[in-house]
Amino acid sequence: MDEKKLLSLLGLCRKAGRLQCGHDSCIEAIRKKSAELCLLSSDSSERLKNEIEKEISYTKKKIPVRPVNSDMVEIGRAVGLKSAVLTVSDEGFAKALLKLTDTEEEVNE
Repeated sequence: MDEKKLLSLLGLCRKAGRLQCGHDSCIEAIRKKSAELCLLSSDSSERLKNEIEKEISYTKKKIPVRPVNSDMVEIGRAVGLKSAVLTVSDEGFAKALLKLTDTEEEVNE
């Protein structure tokens, strides 16, 4: 996974207004079914991961959840807000980010 490209794309997504940062904003996007992708920082807690997955299961919308190798500080530098969880509400950005986060085996399945 190319972390520089991923962080750069997250910054563009934020400038376009299609990135939600932080627990409350992400939960709201998931509940409104506007989220297309959910990203978790490398230092996010198991409790947060479980809570996000539970919220997604309630909506019955298939929202991919992907971990990234960057921690909250690195994400904060890229998007302007230190956050352990991010949601992307644009399908184009979500597809581009998925290509960067998925390994070759996952893409081929």
